[in-house]
Parts: sequence; C-alpha cells; structure tokens
Amino acid sequence: MNDSPNNADKLDHAAYRELEIAERRIGGSSPCFLMAEVGQAHDGSLGIAHSYVDFVADAGFDAIKFQTHIAAEESTLDEPFRVNFSWEDKTRYDYWKRMEFTPEQWAGLKDHALDKGLVFLSTPFSVAAVDLLEDIGVPGWKIGSGDIGSTDILERVLATKKPVICSTGLSWWKEIDELVKRFKQSDSSLALMQATSQYPTSLDQIAIPQMTKMSERYQVPTGLSDHSGRIWPSLYALTMGAHVIEVHVTVDREMFGPDSLCSLTPDELKLIREGRDAFLLLAADQRDKDEMLPGLSETKNMFGRSAATRKPMKSGELFTSDDAVFKKPGGGITPKEIDQFFGKKLSRDVYPDRILKPDDFS
Repeated sequence: MNDSPNNADKLDHAAYRELEIAERRIGGSSPCFLMAEVGQAHDGSLGIAHSYVDFVADAGFDAIKFQTHIAAEESTLDEPFRVNFSWEDKTRYDYWKRMEFTPEQWAGLKDHALDKGLVFLSTPFSVAAVDLLEDIGVPGWKIGSGDIGSTDILERVLATKKPVICSTGLSWWKEIDELVKRFKQSDSSLALMQATSQYPTSLDQIAIPQMTKMSERYQVPTGLSDHSGRIWPSLYALTMGAHVIEVHVTVDREMFGPDSLCSLTPDELKLIREGRDAFLLLAADQRDKDEMLPGLSETKNMFGRSAATRKPMKSGELFTSDDAVFKKPGGGITPKEIDQFFGKKLSRDVYPDRILKPDDFS
C-alpha cells in the first residue's frame, strides 16, 4: 500500500462508511461532528463540570466529552505526572482520585447534557469505567491514543456493539491496521482521528493530511483531535472534509490545570461551529454563473451604466457620439446599444442628470 498522503485531495465523503451516535450521523456527507473535550478542566468539581455542559451547549457543539477515571482501577503510585502542575496532589494517583465522580454524579452530567441537546460521551480509562458508563447509558465511546493497545478495555467496549471514535496520536500504522481489523471483525463501527500527543501541539506538528490518508487506507470516517489551543487546525480540517473534530475546552487558558494551554475557550468553540456551518453553506451552492444572475437583476442595474448627455440638449437637436456619456444606474440605453441612436434627433428636452431612454429620440 502506498503510504504517501496526497495533501491536495479532500475527502470524498461518499466513499466512507458512516456511523451514528445518539441519532447524529458521522461520515458520508453529514455535517462534521463537533466534540468539546472537558477532560480534567473541572478540576474535580462537579459544579464546574456542569458549567462546562452549559458552555459547550451555548457554543453550538454537537457533543461534550469527559474522561472517566477510577484511580484504583487504572493507576499506581508509580505513574508519573505528564505535567507536574498540581499544588495539592502528591502523586498522579492522588490526582486521578480527586477527579472521580460517583455513578450518580456521572448520570446527572449525562442528563444535563441531554437536556441541553448535547451528545454525552466520556473516555473510559479502565474496564470498570466502561462498565460505569455503560450502566448510565452512554451512546458510544471515545478511546484515547494511549489505549488503542489496551485489549481489555477494547474488548469490553466492543462487547457493547456501540460506535467507537479512536484517537491515533501514539500509534504506528501497524497498530492502527490491527485496530481496524479487530473492528471489522466485530459489530461496532469505527471512526479514526488524527492526533499529535503533544500538549500543546505546535502548528507544524499537527499533520492534518494524515486524516486523509487514514480515510483512503481504511474507508472509515476520520477527523482531527487537536491539542494546539488554536482554532486554525480545526478550520483547516473542516476545509479538508473532516467527519469529526475534537478540541479541548477551558474557561480561560490562564486557568489551573494540565490542559489549559492546549484548550480553546467557549468563544473560540463558537468560531469553529460558525466555520463548520459557513463551509457547509458555501459548499452547498452549486449553481452555474448564469443561474445566479436572474436573482441579481436589480443589483446588476444598480451597478450598471446607461447613456446620458454631457450637457442640456433641446428637442430636435441631433445626438452624436460627442454628446454621449455613461452614468449609473443601468436600465437605460446600454453602451452596446448606443450606436443606433447616433444621428437621431431628440424628441424632447434632456438633461445630464437623467439617463436617456429610447423614447427620448424621434
């Protein structure tokens, strides 16, 4: 298989299998599915987590995504901090413990999201987390880059037969090949996301063309999971035909937390959603140039020009090329028609502040 991506090609939407999460279609010609990743931006506060539901809904995104951590099921005291940022957690295990919510609290977040018209998703980081989320009725799964090789989590997720979105930021092509093969042997549908597991990611490391390459290679919906903290990668991915986009969200990039610098604010989420909607409208208009003009006839006249006289002229005077000038608006005698009026006499007095009409000539 040729591993060289064609950077110039957009995705051919019709070529890729679709999946559906909570009656939202991903892939094909459906609008790009926009996911806001809260992650640990709530810092363990249930109230702040609920605030993010409101922020994301107000931004017009399709889905809100959290991360479900159960410290005793996923971590040990040997796990190092990715970013040693915490003022209150001595270990990474302590941090994950502080990020935990009860099943009832997770159910409350899901209900709040549904009330706001959002798809509720959360990445499970253990088999126990899969079971918790399955019990509250999540409609699908997002698997992080680090767990593509976690066969215990994947097997439990596949057993639910629900659609799965996987990030690939820490995966070799061989590993993605194996993942796709596993899914094609199951009853679960799959979408893949190009990601670069750097926090934040510089713009020259995002590699959006890999998204196109994955679509061509695997014939599944693909998209971008972005950690740059900038709006540009998402907007570019939209123009390249992304089926799904995920970005981190924070109230402000000055906020405490490991992902603040790689996140977008609610106002920036709105820009991405507006970009998605605008690109859809721009792409939808397939009219030919000639089909567009009938609806613009008034505007065409407004910006057009018609013949007028350079000076006041009396009825009976001979009209010559030296007398003609062209002024706005259109709707009168056009520059193409004027030759047929040269040498004719005026039938009435005319003035330079009015355009000429055919019945001004005898």
